[in-house]
Amino acid sequence: MSHTPAPLPRAAARARYAIPVLAAVLVLAAAWSLTVGQYPISLGDQWRFCLRALSGQPAAAGEQHLIATVLCDIRFPRLLAAILVGAVLAASGTAYQAMFVNPLVSPGLLGVLAGSAFGAAIGMLAGVNWTLVQVFAFTGGITAVGLAIAMAGSGKGDKLLLLILGGVISSALFTALLAAAKYVADPNDELPAITYWLMGGLSRADGATMRLAGPAFCLGLVILFRFAGRLDLLSLGDEEARSLGLSTGPVRLALIALSTVLCALTVSIAGLIGWVGLIIPHAGRMLVGPGHGRLLPAAALLGAVYLLAVDDISRLAFGVEIPLGILTALIGIPFFPLVLKNARRGWS
Repeated sequence: MSHTPAPLPRAAARARYAIPVLAAVLVLAAAWSLTVGQYPISLGDQWRFCLRALSGQPAAAGEQHLIATVLCDIRFPRLLAAILVGAVLAASGTAYQAMFVNPLVSPGLLGVLAGSAFGAAIGMLAGVNWTLVQVFAFTGGITAVGLAIAMAGSGKGDKLLLLILGGVISSALFTALLAAAKYVADPNDELPAITYWLMGGLSRADGATMRLAGPAFCLGLVILFRFAGRLDLLSLGDEEARSLGLSTGPVRLALIALSTVLCALTVSIAGLIGWVGLIIPHAGRMLVGPGHGRLLPAAALLGAVYLLAVDDISRLAFGVEIPLGILTALIGIPFFPLVLKNARRGWS
């Protein structure tokens, strides 16, 4: 008599199929996002354009040329930015929560958001072009986290606690410096530009920016996924991780450096977009459980779908484009009580 395998438990079955389903949802959402806008482009028009491009035929004059311009120069760079920024914020938030053994931390814990905001504000005050403003933002984020790590290293005691305190001090310092920069900004020109950028958005994500940032995002995500096993150990706590042979200090420092670079890149492209790195990891845990081998890619896919959907809402639902930071906060805040209620349950 043959043995029939027992059916998978519901949670295990959900974890098994979650990542392929999320990948399919992301592909469908991306295809739909390319069709909508002030100039609608059907899926059939997209397909014909792709066939023409793959065959090496030059773009035809008239409507085909307009389709090529809208898709390649406007919509696709913005779509790619939404996908990668959402994926990076969600994956980085997942890594931070494991590193600090705390389900309520986010990528901004060590001051990267405040430092990047101050750097961008200084670039705008200096009147440099947008590329240099992005460089200023990236440098500010790295500097803020470096300051937090330096303060933690100079103290004695629990290194994890010192690192969190260093992040709090660094965030407070750069938030104060940002306020000073806004105070001295020209209220007719510079201040509105700084304020609008701080609200977050993808309107400045163009092809040139994504050609530079896209490979860095993808490489960073791949490296982060390779740390999945070590994140499983870190989430047990330092004592347990060390007893299992993990050098917690160097691993945590490497993960902080990688996550900081990725988050600083997101801020330099999209401004301040909150809540993604806090809320999405918990949704991922409810889908696939706490194991980071599945959780990191699931969170990245969820973050990509989520930010792509929010960006579509921001540019289509109203007569004017609503900054992403406003929408992610309005959507994320109602879910926060649910996160508080279930924060610990998803860790076991």
